Amino acid sequence: MTIMETGVEDSYPTRVPVPAEPFDRVDPTVWGSEADGPIDAATLASHDAKGYHIVEGLLSPAEVQGYWQELVRLSSDEQLKADERVITEKKTGSVRSIFEVHKISELIAELVRDPRVLDRARQILGSEVYIHQSRVNYMPGFKGTGFYWHSDFETWHAEDGMPRPRAVSCSIALTDNYPFNGGLMVMPGSQRTFVPCVGQTPEDYYKSSLKEQEIGVPSENDITKLAAEYGIDQFTGPAGSALWFDSNIMHGSGNNITPYPRSNIFLVFNSVENALVEPYAATKPRPTFIGSRDFTPVTR
Repeated sequence: MTIMETGVEDSYPTRVPVPAEPFDRVDPTVWGSEADGPIDAATLASHDAKGYHIVEGLLSPAEVQGYWQELVRLSSDEQLKADERVITEKKTGSVRSIFEVHKISELIAELVRDPRVLDRARQILGSEVYIHQSRVNYMPGFKGTGFYWHSDFETWHAEDGMPRPRAVSCSIALTDNYPFNGGLMVMPGSQRTFVPCVGQTPEDYYKSSLKEQEIGVPSENDITKLAAEYGIDQFTGPAGSALWFDSNIMHGSGNNITPYPRSNIFLVFNSVENALVEPYAATKPRPTFIGSRDFTPVTR
């Protein structure tokens, strides 16, 4: 733990000038208990150990079709493409992600409040929750580019001011996830290790990092050590499946050179007891469409 110039304690120092050794996380992965929600004791224990769990069939085929049509509608909206919440591919200019999507789409706003989703987030985090970030990700066939290995919490801590890794992400597949079309890879158990990253956060870094992140990613040496210790799992399964994963788990995805697209809805829930403060390693917070500073609890 370090003390920042502002006097704020920093339990997870990162964006350091020289390489620093990874260290054990000081916070729990699971904050609630079996009595707090729909996740049974065995699954909760597995999530605690591995940092993730999968819910198959969270959405019905009919629901998947409805959300898929909504993604097509959003990506085809020419007026929306001029919105800063829309991120395009660095090389092709096609839509890569749309942020704050629960404020753009009433259908996805309803999904955030759905007990199948909301109650799991509350249980894992052991408190009321709010949406830190929402987005839809598009990974088209042939040209979809992946995301390099990273911990989401490292960025949310450094650039958004999230004090602790008391946040959980839900990635809901709207297309079938195969081992070969860029499916998300995770290192099970790696959420227990925090990896400080080297480098100073550039001004307005989000404008480039959302297309390709270069600062805030672990070294190849650290990735190699983590993979040797924890191994690598991959999220595969039919459309409608959901992956719940800890904010600090090391994860990434490869490019999609197959004809099969891979798109998903991505919801990040943060505990209301873990509200953002000033960034720990940036001169100012990122825009609120990336890291919300509205800490109002989600209600049904």
